Amino acid sequence: MSNFTKTVLFTDNDGRAKFREESVALTEGSPASMLSLVFPSAGYQLRQSPVGFRSQFHCTGQPQWVFILQGQMEIGLQGGVSRIFKAGEHFYSADVLPAGAVFDPAVHGHWSQQVGHEALVTLFVKG
Repeated sequence: MSNFTKTVLFTDNDGRAKFREESVALTEGSPASMLSLVFPSAGYQLRQSPVGFRSQFHCTGQPQWVFILQGQMEIGLQGGVSRIFKAGEHFYSADVLPAGAVFDPAVHGHWSQQVGHEALVTLFVKG
């Protein structure tokens, strides 16, 4: 059986955003074209961010896949950890604000920014 590695940005028990890797089984299809089960989605959205774009700390409103179509996107977490995702790469953004919490930019969420000399184009597939 083949597997797909899913990078997940999530909210841990301490309320802080972190990254983890999960394995998605590719159990459908044929040996020449292995597929996962079909996952539901609630629509998609395209975004273009110019050179120099950077957000403030924020939480994901609803879990979503983020696919980098052009350029590079850096995701930064509390404590200085960050990862850069390049065109053709992806992650699953699920770092929602914990139930009952009031957003605190010193604790919750992540920031994102465009990296390099090319505009950032992303595809968000809502979960």
